[in-house]
Amino acid sequence: MASYQTIESESTAVFREKMSKFISFATPVSTVEDAKAVIATTTNKYHDARHVCWAYVIGADRSRYLSSDNGEPSGTAGKPILGQINSAGLTDIVICVVRYFGGIKLGTSGLIAAYRESARLAIEAATIITAHEMSRAEITFPYLAMNDVMRLLKMSPSAKIVDQQFDNTCRLTFTATSDEMAVLLPRVKALDGVT
Repeated sequence: MASYQTIESESTAVFREKMSKFISFATPVSTVEDAKAVIATTTNKYHDARHVCWAYVIGADRSRYLSSDNGEPSGTAGKPILGQINSAGLTDIVICVVRYFGGIKLGTSGLIAAYRESARLAIEAATIITAHEMSRAEITFPYLAMNDVMRLLKMSPSAKIVDQQFDNTCRLTFTATSDEMAVLLPRVKALDGVT
C-alpha cells in the first residue's frame, strides 16, 4: 500500500541559543502551492524577524522538496531543516523557523546546530500519522445504475464521494486510496452504462 508518514496538525517549538530566539512551525501541506502559502503567511506575520528560513517535502514519493536560508550563510538553515524532515522520514510537511537575532553571532556550526534543533523540536511536538496516497476518479452512468454504483462504493473502506450530480445521466466524482482505486474503478466501470 502506498502509505507515508506526515504530521496531523501544525506544531510549534521555541529554541534559544546565545540570546537568539528561534520559533519553529511544522505544518502539514499537500501541494507545493500550500507550502508556499504557509511560508508567505509566516514571513508576513513575523516581518520584524531577521530571518524566516524554511524547507518542505511534498508527495508520497517525497520527490518535491526545497529549502531556503533566507539570508543566513549558505547551507546553515534550509539544509539542516530539510535534513530533520528527511531524518524523520516525513512528507507533505513544511517547516518554517523564525529567527530573532540576539546580538551574538553563532557562527556557521552554531547556526546549523540551532536550525537543526529548532526543526527537530517542531517535529517532536507534532503528532506523526500514517497517510495513504489517494486517487480521484469521475464516472458517468444512467440513473438506473445508481444502486449498483453506490453499493460498490460503500464496499470500499476509503472511497469518498466528493461531487455528485443526479439526473437522467448521473455524474459522480470520488476518491479512494490508490491501491483500492486500482481494484474499485474497473469493477465500477464493468457495470452497465458506466463510463
